[in-house]
Amino acid sequence: MKILISDNLAPEGIKIFKDAGFEVDARTSTPADELARIIGEYEGLVIRSATKVTEDLLQKAGRLKVVGRAGSGLDNVDIAAASRKGVVVMNTPGGNTVTTAEHTLAMIMAMCRNIPEATASLKNNKWEKKKFTGIELYGKTLGIIGLGNIGKNIAQRARALGMNVIGYDPYMTEEMAHSLGVGLVSLDELYAQSDIITVHTPLSPETKYLINAETISRMKNGVRLVNCARGGIIKEADLLEALKSGKVAGAALDVFENEPPLGNPLLQLENVVVTPHLGASTGEAQVNVAVMVAGQIVEYLKTGVAKNARNMAAVSSEEFKKIQPYISLGEKLGSFLGQVADGRADEVVMEFFGDAAELNTDLVSNGILKGFLSNFAEVNYVSAPFLAKDRGIRVSEVKSSERPNFQNKITVTIRGKYGSNSISGTLFNNKDPRIVMVDGMPLEAIPEGEMLIFRNHDKPGVIGSVGRALADAGINIARMQFGREEPGGNAISIVNVDSPVDPDLLKKLSALANVVDVRVAHL
Repeated sequence: MKILISDNLAPEGIKIFKDAGFEVDARTSTPADELARIIGEYEGLVIRSATKVTEDLLQKAGRLKVVGRAGSGLDNVDIAAASRKGVVVMNTPGGNTVTTAEHTLAMIMAMCRNIPEATASLKNNKWEKKKFTGIELYGKTLGIIGLGNIGKNIAQRARALGMNVIGYDPYMTEEMAHSLGVGLVSLDELYAQSDIITVHTPLSPETKYLINAETISRMKNGVRLVNCARGGIIKEADLLEALKSGKVAGAALDVFENEPPLGNPLLQLENVVVTPHLGASTGEAQVNVAVMVAGQIVEYLKTGVAKNARNMAAVSSEEFKKIQPYISLGEKLGSFLGQVADGRADEVVMEFFGDAAELNTDLVSNGILKGFLSNFAEVNYVSAPFLAKDRGIRVSEVKSSERPNFQNKITVTIRGKYGSNSISGTLFNNKDPRIVMVDGMPLEAIPEGEMLIFRNHDKPGVIGSVGRALADAGINIARMQFGREEPGGNAISIVNVDSPVDPDLLKKLSALANVVDVRVAHL
C-alpha cells in the first residue's frame, strides 16, 4: 500500500511507515493541483495544516482509506465528505499539547511584559525603561475558553504562577474543573471577570468569530486576548478597532484568518505580539506527532483499529479484539435482513442484550448498517451511518443487561412501508456466530455461505419436497434448520447449500405445496 505525505513530517514518522512495509511518497509541500492529480494512487494521506482535504479532492481519491493529521486541528479537512466517502479521519491529540501550552504561556508573558517591543528598542540602541512597564501575572484572572488537553495544561501552569483561573467548556463537568483548580463559568461570566482571555477550541461554525465587537464589549476595559488555537475564532477587524481604542490593552496571536498574514494591519500595532503559527513548532512535538500519526495509520490499515479517529468509534487494540466477533456477527445479521426483507426500510432498530450491551457498540452498529446497506450500495464501516442518514433511514440503539436465553444477543429490526422484519443472533463461546431467531420464530442456524430461506405452512411433506427438488437439481444440502410460531402455523426453514441456486429453481421451489416464498441470502 502507498502513503502520501503531502506536508513536512519528521523522519521518525516516515521510518515507521517504511519499516511496516509501506511505500512512502514524502513531500515537504504539495500544491493543490498536483495533489488532486496524484491522490488516486494512495491508500493513506498524511497532512499537517497546509494541505486542504476538500470534497473535490476526496472525489478523486479512489483508493484512499485514511487521512491522518500530524497535529490536533482538523479544520482543513472536510470530515463529512470524508465520512460519506468511507475515509477515516484521525488526528494526534496530545502529541503537541505541552508545546502549545508552553507557547501560549510564553505569548502571555511576552505580551504582559512587552518583551518583543523592548527587545527591538534596545537593539535599536534605545533605553526606554518607563515606556515598557508591564503587568504582573500573579493575582490576575486568566479565562480559558476550551478546557481540552491544551486548556488543561495551561490552567495547571497558570495556577503555578499564582493566577486565578476560570474556564468555559460545555463538555467539562464541575467535578473535573474543580480537580484542575479551575472555576467553571459561563461565557458571559468569563468575559466579565477575566484580565486575560485565551482561546483553545477548534474552528467550527459555532466558534467562528466567537470573539467579536459585541463580545469584546462585554469584557473588562484593558483586557488582553490570546489566540494560539485557530485563526478565525477572533474576528480580526473587530480586534483591530478594540486595540486602537484601548478597550483591549494587548493581543498575542500565533494564528490568523489568512496565513501568512501579509499586509495584515494588526502587525503594525505595538501592542500586538505575533508569531508565525509556532504553537506546535518544537523538535519534540514534531517527532511526537509524526510518530503518533504514522503508528495510528499503520495500525488502522493493517488491523482495522482506528485510534483517535474523528468519524468512527476509536477503541484500543485490546478492546477491538473483544468487539470484533460482535462486529462480524452484526454485519452478517444486517446483510441477511438486507437480502430477505420485505421492501425498503425506513427504520433500523438495533438491540443489544447481556454481554453485547456492555461493549462499545458503536462499531457493532456500524457493522450492522454496513451489512444491511452493502446489498444496495458501496459502503464501509465509516460511511455506513452517513449513507443511512442520506437515505432517510432512522437508526436507533437499545441496550439491556438482561440475558434472555443467551449470554449475549443482538436483535436487528427493520421497519418500512411493507411491514417489518427482524433477526436475532448470538455468539457461542464468544466467537461462533449463530442466528437464533427470524421474524419471531426461534431456530439455530450458522450464518455462512449460500442460504435458502423458506417461509411455509407447518404441514407434513414440506421438508421432503424441498429435499427432492434440490437433489433433482444436483444441489447438495449442507444443513437444514427449522422454526415455527406454533404447530400447524407459520414456519421458517433455513437451508445451507453448497452451490448457488438459479432463478428457475427458485420459481420451482416457491411453487411447492405449502411453501409461501423462498429467498436467498449469501453470507
